[in-house]
Amino acid sequence: MRCPMGKDYEPAVFEKKWQERWQESGIWKADAQTGKPKFFLMFAYPGTSGFLHVGHMRGYTYSDVITRYKRMTGYNVLFPVGTHASGNLCQTFARKVERNDQSTIELLTESGASSEEIEKLKEPAYVAEFLSQVYINEYWKKFGFLADWDRFITTIDTGYKKFIQWQFRKLHARGMLTQKPYYGTACMECGPVAVDASETDISQGGNAEKQEWILLKFKMDDEFLMAATLRPETVFGQTNFWANPDVEYVKARVNGEVWIISPQCAEKLSFQKNSVEIIGKIGGKNLIGRTVMAPVIDREIPVLPSRFTDPDFGTGLVTSVPSDAPYDWIALQDLTNDPETCRKFGLDPEMVRNIEPIPIIESKGWGPNPAAEICRKMGITDQNDPKLEEATKEIYKAGFHTGRMRENCGQFAGKPVATAKDEVKAMMLEMGVADVMYDLSEPVICRCGAKVIMKLIPDQWFIDYGHPEVTEIAKAHVPKMNIQPQTYKDNLPGALDWFKERACVRMGNWLGTPFPFDERWTIEPISDSTLYSAYYIVSGAVNQGILDPEKLNDAFFDHIFLGNGSPDEVSKVTGINAKVIAGLRKDFKYWYPLNINLGGKEHQTVHFPVFLLNHAAILPDNMPKGLFVHWWISGKAGKMSKSKGGAEPIPDAASTYTVDGLRLYYCHISSPHVDVEWDPASVYNSRKSVERAWYFAGELLEMQGGGEKPIDAWLESQFHINVHKASSMMDDIKLREAANIIYFDIVNDLKWYLRRGGNNSELLRKAINAWIRMMAPFTPHMAEELWEMAENADMVSASRYPDTSEFNIDEKALEIEEYLESVLADISGILKMTGMIPKRICLYTAYQWKYEVQRMMAQEGKDMGAVMKHAQLVPELKSKSKEISAFASRLMKDMKRFGDGGIPVNEQNEELEALRAAIDLFGKEFSCEVSVFSGDEPDLYDPSNKRNVASPGKPGIHVE
Repeated sequence: MRCPMGKDYEPAVFEKKWQERWQESGIWKADAQTGKPKFFLMFAYPGTSGFLHVGHMRGYTYSDVITRYKRMTGYNVLFPVGTHASGNLCQTFARKVERNDQSTIELLTESGASSEEIEKLKEPAYVAEFLSQVYINEYWKKFGFLADWDRFITTIDTGYKKFIQWQFRKLHARGMLTQKPYYGTACMECGPVAVDASETDISQGGNAEKQEWILLKFKMDDEFLMAATLRPETVFGQTNFWANPDVEYVKARVNGEVWIISPQCAEKLSFQKNSVEIIGKIGGKNLIGRTVMAPVIDREIPVLPSRFTDPDFGTGLVTSVPSDAPYDWIALQDLTNDPETCRKFGLDPEMVRNIEPIPIIESKGWGPNPAAEICRKMGITDQNDPKLEEATKEIYKAGFHTGRMRENCGQFAGKPVATAKDEVKAMMLEMGVADVMYDLSEPVICRCGAKVIMKLIPDQWFIDYGHPEVTEIAKAHVPKMNIQPQTYKDNLPGALDWFKERACVRMGNWLGTPFPFDERWTIEPISDSTLYSAYYIVSGAVNQGILDPEKLNDAFFDHIFLGNGSPDEVSKVTGINAKVIAGLRKDFKYWYPLNINLGGKEHQTVHFPVFLLNHAAILPDNMPKGLFVHWWISGKAGKMSKSKGGAEPIPDAASTYTVDGLRLYYCHISSPHVDVEWDPASVYNSRKSVERAWYFAGELLEMQGGGEKPIDAWLESQFHINVHKASSMMDDIKLREAANIIYFDIVNDLKWYLRRGGNNSELLRKAINAWIRMMAPFTPHMAEELWEMAENADMVSASRYPDTSEFNIDEKALEIEEYLESVLADISGILKMTGMIPKRICLYTAYQWKYEVQRMMAQEGKDMGAVMKHAQLVPELKSKSKEISAFASRLMKDMKRFGDGGIPVNEQNEELEALRAAIDLFGKEFSCEVSVFSGDEPDLYDPSNKRNVASPGKPGIHVE
């Protein structure tokens, strides 16, 4: 491409130049300005777990694009950033450095860390400081973000900790802190960790759920074989017991009883029971053939061999209910059909064959033995079939939601399964024939690499999010909020109802805020990140030394956020200047409530609900106005993750694709509310789109002179429309739609203008100036450079976003160009269909009488009789009743196509004039002679009688 105005496209040069200019200008600073509308956005701050990757930058980029647009439309913008250093993230990173983990050291070295810095990174607190600076300087600033850097926070700052302790004292005063025994998730090395979709503390298993296993006691002499089940109501259908002959089980003394369980189960129980003592071992093969007394039904059942019993799953032993458990049914069939295996374990094959399922649940759509039915239906014939898992889920779902207990289920007969499940469990626990164990539904791995298990915490503190008044305040506010996508807005009230008690503190060597009521505990990472938007109001004063964080106390926060007391009163108890206090209170009232909290889809189930609930509990008069949820940039195998590989580093991607190319990619590749697979070819296309816009705009700015032409009115009108549409999309945060208008529709419009002979340099400069301003939120580095080339004095980032008032709109000019485009398309269609290379094209307008009938139809609507009657009153039309009737019928169909707006009314002279003015356009497009005729001309050249088929707005076309 030709260099515009002598300049090559040099993205790295532009990025460095304009990032320095923005920083020097202070455009990113946010100060309260009375009388000016404000816009306050934050994104969910990242955890300091390591270097970020291109997937993270999607949501962060949206934040900058949105706030740049708001700034350009007259808003005073507050866009602060921070990092989440609480929990075990920094310890995990520090431990990797300490043990000289090669990949971590290489990554640090490649990122420019000195040997002195690497040594210091053995300290968790320095990890938070180091990574925070990387995020600011290597990611956010280098992506051109105009964040208020003065307000930067980490969750281990002294002032932040004071704020969180104030928050917890407020929750306590609200009656929302409780303490009781709790089975929580804990790393076997680090201690308690949070397990949720955000994977703040863990590297695997964010979707794992806490499961309550009922441990059934099967008496065998003076010991108990323990079977774990999630379905206690099925005890009435027990026919046999399964043990894995390849597993060596242990004998564990638990609460005075001897339990036979897998070693893995014993280890899990050691974290949940007061005393678990291993006193012996027994091979699974030694259990086969024994009989055990089944609980509740008080019947002896045989122990049979099965290899589907997993020592990592439950107790490693299973009770068999073949009527309702597909695994049990198939295992029983396998053994029935394998008398050799029976004899190998000393079992009587006839005894095994005589075991019959006991129907216990009557479910909708299933007979007495649903396990056998579904196995036949799905073609499952052995224990290794992966479809067994699906079959199990389907039968359990049907039974739980539609099933009732059968007559052989004692006092529970006739009860819904959903009710009987809890009642049977309660009965067995009371009888002492069962116990409870907690586990996770899938393996969970801590960031340190150790396993995560369930552990009894006897005195755990909780936030009670089930507080009725607080929940109702939050739910009542949801309809008033701007929440995207709409599906999340629809689901959020249900999520708020679901939240009850949530463990909020941990013991151990964690970074974070000490719990104010017992400083042995540290507030966990979810609980210390629910109200921090408020702290951004004061963080700037702390960072600039205006506030001493040690002086921040409840009186200070009560005044700033709740208006309690006066500045003078607070000054006396804090030693903080009263004017500073008054100013911060004024700032809070100006900036709050938050307009948008933006975060990834992993925050839908935890962060966003508790964010609302904490506001409802403490700041009910300042509830947030909006939530924006974005989905992920994923790798080929799913969610991008540094720990799992496949994630491209941000600096490498910025160098390859340019920052503006990446910014446009994030905004234009798809809706923000769907996952996108990282595709280098698509990212490169975005870079090329930016580059093409640069060269095209530069070429147009170079144009000189040129006179006014009719096409000028069309270009003005198109810019009026595009500015309106793009502004509407940006207002609604429809970034993809806005980017499509700005980088593609406008380019096409400008090309059409040139194609139509437009060359008015004054108008083009006006249009390009508007276009550059529209590009500025998305691709600010390129836009700033173009803005400077266009000899504008200020920065485009500080200029006003285009307004429709800058461009006149001419409906007739728009109609004419739309008409000519349709004619071009019709001619192209004919040539494509016929394969002709034209030497001459003749265009014919319709007869004048057709325009008259069209006008009547527009006036009379669908009343054919009225149209014909009207036509009889016009002398020129009296003799054409038959033609008029046929033509009006065709127009009637068009009326259905045009809907309530009615059919457009054309004028023959305007159509003729437009076609004749476009003869040069048609001639250049098709490289041939072009002639234009009025349908009413006498003796015109019309060898194929095309004027007879011409209609108003659709000329006849003859090609030769």
